[in-house]
Amino acid sequence: MVHKSATRPEDVPGLPARRAALKLLDAVLRRGDPLELALHGAAQGLPPADRALVHAIAAETLRHLPDLDALIDGATQQILPPDAKARMVLRIALVQTLVLDTPAHAAIATALPLVDGGPRKLVHGVFGTVTRGEPTLPVPPTLPAEVAERWGAQWGEAMPQAAAHAYAIRPPVDVSLRDAAETAKWTVELNGASFAPGHVRLPESVAIPTLPGFAEGAWWVQDVAAACAARLLGPGDDRVVLDLCAAPGGKTMQLAAAGWRVTAIDQSKKRLERLTENLTRTGLTAEVVATDLRAWLPDAPVDAILLDAPCTATGIYRRHPDVLHRIGPRQIAELAELQSALLARAADWLKPGGRMIYATCSLERAEGEEQVERFLADRPDFALVPIEPDETPDGIAPTAQGWLRTLPDTLAAQGGTDGFFIARLAKTAN
Repeated sequence: MVHKSATRPEDVPGLPARRAALKLLDAVLRRGDPLELALHGAAQGLPPADRALVHAIAAETLRHLPDLDALIDGATQQILPPDAKARMVLRIALVQTLVLDTPAHAAIATALPLVDGGPRKLVHGVFGTVTRGEPTLPVPPTLPAEVAERWGAQWGEAMPQAAAHAYAIRPPVDVSLRDAAETAKWTVELNGASFAPGHVRLPESVAIPTLPGFAEGAWWVQDVAAACAARLLGPGDDRVVLDLCAAPGGKTMQLAAAGWRVTAIDQSKKRLERLTENLTRTGLTAEVVATDLRAWLPDAPVDAILLDAPCTATGIYRRHPDVLHRIGPRQIAELAELQSALLARAADWLKPGGRMIYATCSLERAEGEEQVERFLADRPDFALVPIEPDETPDGIAPTAQGWLRTLPDTLAAQGGTDGFFIARLAKTAN
């Protein structure tokens, strides 16, 4: 009689989620796919709780990748290749034990089936060697060496250290208010803190949809730095503004609430669905257009433009740790080229005397300062309109050049903020 194994790999509890996490990390690290976009395909068919676990395993692995690799390398006689499956499986097992509080026996039980037909003994042995040493991961996490070097060269030696400290802290949640006149009311109602009219920073660990004001659309989630872009256009007075690359809609709602007649444009129909849902919830209105800006023209010149340009998103690395592993000089250069093209194209849509906001959630000078300097050199019909200190939230000051740049140490004592660059430009009157 042939006896079958009592437990097949497929029967191991929690294994499908770990397989999905392995697939997700491969998509990010080998193919360069954004974590949030790759999650849908990797976790397809899994229940919500398992999808959340897949995301947590992958995100925390990426957040602690250099430190996990240091533990693995310290327990192997021969260094595993960076893309070796055994290394990836060990990262997943260790991050569960060291960050997600999974018991070691459960972490290795769901790890070994991932290398069936492969180096199971190696994975088991390295995991045992590491965990017997009762390791801990450093706080703050170590940034990837190439990122630390790049940011240090651009911003000074202290910046990577500040970035690492910001990386270790759960990013706070900010909201923008539909009615800035109700700032005091909502600061009390939400038990938060306000840095500017129309802004509230929420306390930690809150369930957003259950909070007062959410269902009736009194506010929406939006980082305080991101909210500065629309804020710098001031009241609309029924003038026309184009919100370019508008989804998911925080800036669109700000502009509509400030009295602008908004046309919100984005290439992604799926992301525009979320924008439309947000408009419906808040009772605000905008014309929504799904199109590629490179193939679209407005009917007539407009009063104002907000270009929140496609970028590397390195400024939101705290929330999206995958950007530190997907983004390098090639991606920065490619996106800077696209930003330059969009900036030049959008500039021709502005009325004489009109104003344009250029913004990116990037910590790369090539996508911010250098972009605007080059644009102004090429376009003598445009001038920088310096941002004044009284136009910005408390703790966020304009630079000496007159634009806005938030870095990892901005608002550090209050929980920090996303990395942003924002400049305000005016088309000179003919």
